[in-house]
Amino acid sequence: MQAAELKSACLALPGTFEDFPFGPEASVFKVRGPGGKAKMFALADLDSAELSVSLKCEPALAEQLRAAHTEITGAYHMNKTHWNGVRCDGALPADMIRDMIEDSYDLVVESLPRKDREALKWSGLAAGGSC
Repeated sequence: MQAAELKSACLALPGTFEDFPFGPEASVFKVRGPGGKAKMFALADLDSAELSVSLKCEPALAEQLRAAHTEITGAYHMNKTHWNGVRCDGALPADMIRDMIEDSYDLVVESLPRKDREALKWSGLAAGGSC
């Protein structure tokens, strides 16, 4: 997955935007309901020669994914119980990374107030998601 595709996959989700709270090199993708506080669901240095993305993940599944794929580790500088670092070097299929982005988004949206979830037209976590 290339940087432009990663950025596009993140920004395609309802209520998302790119922010730079950690400086210009760190793209932080957040979701916000109409009146709510924005919450991060993805973090990446899109200009890095070794592209990777930090994504939120359900803890038990995060461990399973790390055991099955060497390209998935605990996310650097994040709570490794809840965040995976995913290398985007072509070893993992782009569809799998997109699924992990969507699952990260779902976990974050799930924590928003009901009013915000409804405004985003969010239907809930997909059964059997990857994160």
